[in-house]
Amino acid sequence: MFNGNNMSTKPYSQVPLDEFSDDSSNGGDDFVTRSIQNQKLQMQKQDQGLEMLSQSAIRLGEMSMNIHDELNQQNQMLDEMDNDLETAGENLDMITRKTKELIEKSGGKGNCMLILCLTLTAVVLFLLILYT
Repeated sequence: MFNGNNMSTKPYSQVPLDEFSDDSSNGGDDFVTRSIQNQKLQMQKQDQGLEMLSQSAIRLGEMSMNIHDELNQQNQMLDEMDNDLETAGENLDMITRKTKELIEKSGGKGNCMLILCLTLTAVVLFLLILYT
């Protein structure tokens, strides 16, 4: 993992016991052997912990890249929606302006009110004919 070496797959070589033993009795050899085994066990546990940490970091990196991609897609969709909304607003302004022009050409609000009153009168007369 560090400097391109994968520590978890590299086996540890056995250290000769006589290099560490300053006592020729069997008790000293047992202590050194247990110490070395304990160190190896601790190093293996540390290597496993580092490997798990490495895998977690890789997963976090992948998740962050997925989030980045999703945010880019969402931003693009928002930009497209903003453009569509702007176009729709411009079209609505144009239609409102043309409707105002049409009302003014047809005689203004007075004629619209007259048409509305005549329509209401026609509806009332129609209802009177139906119910009498």
